[in-house]
Amino acid sequence: MSVLVFLDQADGHIKKSSFEAASYASKVAEQIGSTAEAIVLGNVSDDLSSVGNYGIKKVHTVADATLNNFDAQVFAKIIAQAAEATNADVIVFSNNIAGKAVAPRLSVRLKAGLVSGAVALPDTSNGFVVKKTVFSGKAFANIAVTSAKKIIALNVNSFAVTTGSGTAEVAPFAATIDAAKVEVASVNKVVGEVPLSEAEIVVSGGRGLKGPENWGLVTDLAELLGAATACSRPVADIHWRPHHEHVGQTGLAIAPNLYIAIGISGAIQHLAGVNRSKTIVVINKDPEAPFFKAADYGIVGDAFEVMPKIIDAVRKLKGA
Repeated sequence: MSVLVFLDQADGHIKKSSFEAASYASKVAEQIGSTAEAIVLGNVSDDLSSVGNYGIKKVHTVADATLNNFDAQVFAKIIAQAAEATNADVIVFSNNIAGKAVAPRLSVRLKAGLVSGAVALPDTSNGFVVKKTVFSGKAFANIAVTSAKKIIALNVNSFAVTTGSGTAEVAPFAATIDAAKVEVASVNKVVGEVPLSEAEIVVSGGRGLKGPENWGLVTDLAELLGAATACSRPVADIHWRPHHEHVGQTGLAIAPNLYIAIGISGAIQHLAGVNRSKTIVVINKDPEAPFFKAADYGIVGDAFEVMPKIIDAVRKLKGA
């Protein structure tokens, strides 16, 4: 019996969210008196033995170039094989794009109960109960999983990573790899930017900035803070900013440590995508803007007056 965690990777590097999932999996293993192992698909250039620092005892690799392109059906079948080979009763994913696509398919294959959006370690005092977010993060639910095999998809940035000293055994896993159902003709990637899904800090702008020519207020602060940039849906819809920066219920859901919203009213659809942020700062000239109800800190003022002062203050603080 063991706990198996899927380590998501991109361009040969393990994603930050996967280290959170690995740390979570090792804690689950401690709870049930087992060990935590991992599986990674595709070619990885990182030193996988270092995953032992997060409590993982063994990393199973399937270093096949065809797996560098994500295919949820192919990935689910391989992970199912690994779960069977390792006798895993609990399989852990990060609840990111890959996890949301693979975990449900794996659940069907293994006839396993699935809890997506988990935010805490399971309560094993009386069964196996997992706390998760519901209603777009506005509430929590405790889900009892009674199936023999269990799958948990952990919300990004919801579990504190703990590191120690350890070295994981790295070994190839002989998997049967099906032909991909999806043919990838080309991949266009954004380069030179902090990925929104991995960002610790996000600076976001809305229609209150009045036009794309004023976006320097967002990008200048983001550059100083080492942050990613984002926007509300209306901004993406009118092509002020690219759609990959759109955060909200119909865009990307994020959970950074700091989210700074400039000129965004805070409609419920937008809040649904950012309300898991650890700290929210809102800058808006409308004191009745809904976003202030969700904010940890708020500045009522014109962004065109407030932002230059904030940018200057950050520059002085950093000695820039």
